[in-house]
Amino acid sequence: MSAMPTQPVPTPAALVARTVEIADPTGGHPAGLLALLPPSSDPTEPCSWVRRGEGLVGWGAAASLHARGADRFADADAWWRHTVEATVVRDEVGMPGSGLVCFGSLPFAPDSADQAAFVVPHVTVGHRGKRWWVTTVGPDEIGALAPHPTTAPEPPADVTFADGALSPAAWETRVAEAVHRITAGELDKVVLARDLLVSADGPIDPRWVLQALAERYPSTWVFAVEGMLGATPELLVRRERGLVTSRILAGTIRRTGDDAKDLSLAASLARSSKDLEEHEYAVRSVADSLAPHCFSMNVPDAPFVLHLPNVMHLATDVTGVASDGVSSLALAAALHPSAAVGGTPTSDALAVIAELEGMDRGRYAGPIGWMDASGDGEWGIALRSGCYLPGRRDQLRIFAGCGIVAGSDPEAEVAESDAKLVPMRDALSGR
Repeated sequence: MSAMPTQPVPTPAALVARTVEIADPTGGHPAGLLALLPPSSDPTEPCSWVRRGEGLVGWGAAASLHARGADRFADADAWWRHTVEATVVRDEVGMPGSGLVCFGSLPFAPDSADQAAFVVPHVTVGHRGKRWWVTTVGPDEIGALAPHPTTAPEPPADVTFADGALSPAAWETRVAEAVHRITAGELDKVVLARDLLVSADGPIDPRWVLQALAERYPSTWVFAVEGMLGATPELLVRRERGLVTSRILAGTIRRTGDDAKDLSLAASLARSSKDLEEHEYAVRSVADSLAPHCFSMNVPDAPFVLHLPNVMHLATDVTGVASDGVSSLALAAALHPSAAVGGTPTSDALAVIAELEGMDRGRYAGPIGWMDASGDGEWGIALRSGCYLPGRRDQLRIFAGCGIVAGSDPEAEVAESDAKLVPMRDALSGR
């Protein structure tokens, strides 16, 4: 992140950001923060980063940036520094996420046709613990707003799903080819993804999707940035007042809905040599990437099993103390792509992904999240997600990926990818 950007960085207009504390503006609405998002003719407008009812939502755009290529992280970081310097911040709250905040979403690959998208919302509402606040940003100081729940979103009509770049059978063949190459010693692990095309008879309201995901998957981070939306269980990195945290998920098994059977499956997952191998690659990847920026690192010896409504994952939380003042976005740049979404060795895995997936991931599996003026922030990996097609309100692509190692069974990987598509499929189906 210390490298100078290669693309011109827009000079931001002078802005004023004002944050004031407010009473709970939702009136106890079950959707919490997400109930405050106003309806919009533009499905790419809402911003969200919400988990267990806490986090941030925003709308409008006081400033924005698009960047692409290998220097997309550096360009965004330079733009944000300039934006912070050009903004008068009046923050009466002093919490991570108060004051000036940007939301961001970056493509997985540097050669993607998609662009990194960063936005400073005109209005941002935050909630943590018992505290609520609202931030307004504009060319002049704006009086304190009183957000309140807006009209309830309607479910999408007549939703259909179609194969994306590859059919399940064709994708299974690509998985088999990846296993063959791993067995031959060409690489240790590769993550292969597939997509589905979603169409509806009329606009798909992003607020409906976000509220459905938050209700069913409260332990995930429910996100939205410029039309990329979903619910990720994986926190790429958090920096909060010097403490750095990263949650790694690798190794998955589908739940049955029977508690006794699921406990047995969780035990088998924790003993699975295939899944433990996949997880070890991912943890090592993150720890090695964070080490240059942290001291007092803690890397647990063994993972725990994270239970979600539809699947269970092997999970590890790696922590450390930032040693060089690095921003949360710079940490995300250092970590991306981790073995959890790319593979091992990284360069070999990325080459196999480009050859076998048959699609442009866009911002799927890229970093997504937020950052404040101090550099604190949270960046997840855009998993269990979808993205609106350019210029369309009635179509999205949704994605799922699986880690492939020597012991992977191609048919089982198709089933695992189906399980990972369930959150978005159900949210879009109005179930």
